[in-house]
Amino acid sequence: MAGSSHGHTPAAWTGVIIAFIGFCVAGAFMVMAQPVGFWAGMVITALGGVVGGIMRQMGLGQPKTPAHSAHQPAPATEN
Repeated sequence: MAGSSHGHTPAAWTGVIIAFIGFCVAGAFMVMAQPVGFWAGMVITALGGVVGGIMRQMGLGQPKTPAHSAHQPAPATEN
């Protein structure tokens, strides 16, 4: 994956950071035995995916057409 820039976009970074914060919140409240806080963390985690998807739709994600040769089929050769 090093040559494909997989996930190196503002949409991906923002979505993952928000989801990570939600995961940390949910984990902390789970240890403290606070179900409401746990579910709030789960909502934040899901919000990370929603925000990432919206940012991708705004053009801040990977382009829809493959830009790398690794994603394109090899040309047919004639003998």
